[in-house]
Amino acid sequence: MKILVINGPNLNMLGIREPDHYGKETYADLCNKIQSYCQGKNLEVTIYQSNHEGDLVDEIQKAYGNIDGIVINPGAYTHTSIAILDAVKSVNIPTVEVHISRVEEREDFRQISYVRLACEKTITGHGTDGYLEAIDYLAKGK
Repeated sequence: MKILVINGPNLNMLGIREPDHYGKETYADLCNKIQSYCQGKNLEVTIYQSNHEGDLVDEIQKAYGNIDGIVINPGAYTHTSIAILDAVKSVNIPTVEVHISRVEEREDFRQISYVRLACEKTITGHGTDGYLEAIDYLAKGK
């Protein structure tokens, strides 16, 4: 099984940006955790991060016909990007939305997720372990 993990804006700043919400693990720590986990489960994983909306859309589109499941943390684009929603809908690949913090307990604007409309599942507030839960969900075929 081939899984694509997509991270949106500012996730490259993990460990630096608001550690009270996002923890002290760095982005490199997150990537290593995901790669090790997937290797142990015999899953092929590609991890991608960008601060640019169009680049995220391009990566989602490239997944069409090549990837079996997507784990996406769109960052701030969660609340603003119809383009990312449309990209996920267009490729029709099982997708799980992940957020490190418990977004439902934060600011009002964080309650809106356009991307969620195209996702099979959403995982929030489980720290970076939420990514592993999403991978398990996809690997089990739901």
